[in-house]
Amino acid sequence: MDAIECIMTRRSIRKFMDVEIERTKLGIIFEAGAKAPSSGNIQNWKFFYVTQMDLKQKIADACVQQGWIATAPVIIVIASEPDKASQFYGVRGERLYSIQNCAAVAENMLLAAHAQGLSSCWISAFNEESINKTLNMGHRYRPQVVLPLGYPDETVPEPLKLRIENLVIFEDQRAGGNGGGGRIKDLDWAVWHYNVLGRTIDNTQDSAKKLSKAGRRFFDLMRERFNKKKNDEKENQNK
Repeated sequence: MDAIECIMTRRSIRKFMDVEIERTKLGIIFEAGAKAPSSGNIQNWKFFYVTQMDLKQKIADACVQQGWIATAPVIIVIASEPDKASQFYGVRGERLYSIQNCAAVAENMLLAAHAQGLSSCWISAFNEESINKTLNMGHRYRPQVVLPLGYPDETVPEPLKLRIENLVIFEDQRAGGNGGGGRIKDLDWAVWHYNVLGRTIDNTQDSAKKLSKAGRRFFDLMRERFNKKKNDEKENQNK
């Protein structure tokens, strides 16, 4: 599984098999988290590893009574060290960079888990004080993300996502220069002109074969539009 396929096929899983996770796979997940980018490379995070049932149940209770969390063989709680960020970046480091850094860790771990046949779900709804007390974190750490981890015992369909034309705003598409306008009128030309989607399709043809039928239809359609655009341009040049 390459990186693009891993991103495209990852799903949030809430039902796990009662199967122990191999230590080698856990090691890769922690290593992937440790390789995440951070502001100034300060790496102001810690990973709390939880397998004891009583602690897992307390964490599940702290996560607004989401009992399924306790069924995961392993729970990883990603915590930030706000004071460490504050020393370098002041209030912005404490309130923003610490959160961003741990978010990067969480995504790395989610993808590393999925690449190895494991699954998880990003949990942010929890009582910080309860999590802190359960894991005896003290005042130094602040919990940011809870990741229940295990082998999936359910199949989750691909969720609906916003289309690219609802998300990408190019320089000449801004309304009055305030970034608020922005729906791309000619998506296929704009994306190929900036050579964004073109590189993605060229590099992920093999992965696209494994995507959903809708995904494959999208790639095929964009390829057809691009080829037609190139042919039209050649014809205009020859006139």
